[in-house]
Amino acid sequence: HQSLSPCPAGERLCSTEEATAGSGTYTRHGFIFSSLAGCVEKRSEDSGLPVVSVVRDTESQLLPDVGAVVTCKVCSINSRFAKVHILFVGSTPLKSTFRGTIRREDIRATEKDKVEVYKSFRPGDIVLAKVISLGDAQSNYLLSTAENELGVVVARSEAGVQMVPISWCEMQCPRTHTKDFRKVARVQPQFLQT
Repeated sequence: HQSLSPCPAGERLCSTEEATAGSGTYTRHGFIFSSLAGCVEKRSEDSGLPVVSVVRDTESQLLPDVGAVVTCKVCSINSRFAKVHILFVGSTPLKSTFRGTIRREDIRATEKDKVEVYKSFRPGDIVLAKVISLGDAQSNYLLSTAENELGVVVARSEAGVQMVPISWCEMQCPRTHTKDFRKVARVQPQFLQT
């Protein structure tokens, strides 16, 4: 259970007997104060006192922005596009789900006319993509994987095993050695969500 209420920096939140100081707070003279302006979050811990922390407003409402690199999960594909759920912006997990679409022409930078969606993504794949335009009323973001660093980072084979990239367009199941086509990301270590 958590309650969110806005507070300015330096506000006295409660006594240290009522709660434990979490992130965005500091203690002085037996009281917990907020060290930044934002929303007070009170989370009950199993082991006794609840933890009080302050979350910056921007963090509580982080939205995917044009140019941001996002981590998303493929929900469905057809011959024209892949539909995805955006899970992370950079390395920050999103509190609510945003839907995105990767169109066929935005999958690859070269030979766009030869791209086939089902040879690039499969439902369940975890993909790094870049936001190229903001959503409409259904918050459907347009995403692109047309850079080398972008594309599929985690994919599971038919056997349910995490596949290993063997080239920029293929992944292989380490158990059955079957190969599948994917638009593989050349992953930069800072984006790896292990």
